[in-house]
Amino acid sequence: MSTAGPLQGAKAPSGGSEAHEVASVGANDQRPFKVLGVQQIAIGGPDKARLQKLWVDMFGLEVTGTFKSERENVDEDICAIGTGPFKVEVDLMQPLDPEKKPAVHTTPLNHIGLWIDDLPVAVAWLTSQGVRFAPGGIRKGAAGFDITFLHPKANEEFPIGGEGVLIELVQAPEEVVKAFAALAAASH
Repeated sequence: MSTAGPLQGAKAPSGGSEAHEVASVGANDQRPFKVLGVQQIAIGGPDKARLQKLWVDMFGLEVTGTFKSERENVDEDICAIGTGPFKVEVDLMQPLDPEKKPAVHTTPLNHIGLWIDDLPVAVAWLTSQGVRFAPGGIRKGAAGFDITFLHPKANEEFPIGGEGVLIELVQAPEEVVKAFAALAAASH
């Protein structure tokens, strides 16, 4: 697994600003990384106490941590569904300041996170294919994993975006990579 440092998210790996052509990747083309499964679902609202009432009190999710960030304008409870390597994080988020950006409460389904087996390789390859990333590059996320975000909107330079959805790519720890590999092997 690569341990390369942060990659930028707004320019091609060469540093150039050339536009990327959108090309369809066929089933026989080999990607240099795998999307293993859902890592998280982030839900935003103006008051996370209302979110807790549903997700913690009614559905029984366990609160496993909290995270506050002025930079990300977020106060979140980190909850969990499931156990072990198949645990899915459910983040209940409210803004620290409702007038500032990012506005984590204005889109109730804020973003979805996907486990990636080799995040730096995925970012480099996706960027070369014309995928637009949000500013910030690869960095530590609230749960301690390396993360980066696909921008919800494409642009002229990077014609592939999340089509309105903010998508977080999360470096899967070795135990998750192994668990998904064992599951895939058992199903063949």
